[in-house]
Amino acid sequence: MYASTEWRAWYTEYGKHRSSAVVACNARWLYRRRMTRPAPPSPSSLDPIGLLQTFVRIVEAGSLSAAATLLGTTQPTVSRRLQALERSLGLPLLQRTTHTMKLTEDGERCFERAKALLASLEAFASDMRGDRDQPDGTLRVVVPHAFGQHQLVKPLADYLRRYPRVSVEWLLHDRQPNFIADGIDCAILVGAVADPAVVAIRLTEVPRIVAAAPSVLGRGARPAHPSDLADLPWLALRTYYRDTIALTHASGGERVELAIRPRMSTDSLYALRSAALMGLGVCVASSWLLTDDLAQRRLLHLAPSWQADPLPVHLVYPQARFYPARLRRFIEAMRESVPAVVDGAAAARRG
Repeated sequence: MYASTEWRAWYTEYGKHRSSAVVACNARWLYRRRMTRPAPPSPSSLDPIGLLQTFVRIVEAGSLSAAATLLGTTQPTVSRRLQALERSLGLPLLQRTTHTMKLTEDGERCFERAKALLASLEAFASDMRGDRDQPDGTLRVVVPHAFGQHQLVKPLADYLRRYPRVSVEWLLHDRQPNFIADGIDCAILVGAVADPAVVAIRLTEVPRIVAAAPSVLGRGARPAHPSDLADLPWLALRTYYRDTIALTHASGGERVELAIRPRMSTDSLYALRSAALMGLGVCVASSWLLTDDLAQRRLLHLAPSWQADPLPVHLVYPQARFYPARLRRFIEAMRESVPAVVDGAAAARRG
């Protein structure tokens, strides 16, 4: 009994000393870790230009997650940069809820001033480079599916050969791009441009003609006037016409609007051509696409003195105070090359 009591007393005293030793050891370890671990960066130690660039991209992209995608980073990183900028300025710049994001009054002023500052810095750097301002980097371009695969590849190849330090992401879409959210530098669009917020340079226009496979006519005569087309089966390119098509006489200027009931409608120019070759109906299509088919008599040019309205081709890009050399040179190359390519195709068809 005595031994047991004495043992318990010794063990209790040992436990007290042992606990004190552990606590002291842990305290020393935490102190050393705190002294050797780098302190988190303060707002003043972060790159202010980088913070402003992130803020501008957040506003232009419309959300933190979209900005993170465009910047090649994560949403938490973008959020930390925004918070660092707000702390450094001592001002709230964005009001955020679960589903919305809105600039504060100070945020609107910061956004406009930041855009101007960043544009000035880029212009300054370009000016200092002078003759060394050679195009480099990656250019993201949106082009129409058919036109971008066929007519525009040669001008693109000429541009890439001329500027070997540039790479191009050639994106095939038949819709108006969201330049900021999708990180697009420019687009080539066929058809009218309705957005007043972009710069649109008219490059050329694409003639459109009426054509069909010989089987569509059977033993009938080849139509010479739009009225002769009314009873034939039709195909529609939904992007430009659906249930009516207007044709204009090439020399006299007479204009006729024709009501059609398409057997097939599509938003693909290549699908339209394929359906026409299979004899499904009459189509109105870009003349460059049908050149070889007309020459080989797989398709016939109907009402050859009449044409649908030509489609304008525009090079479109967002307004800015400064444009990188790769975009400026691309604009120059397309203004020079695209008209020649389209006119060459038209000449080949006439020949």
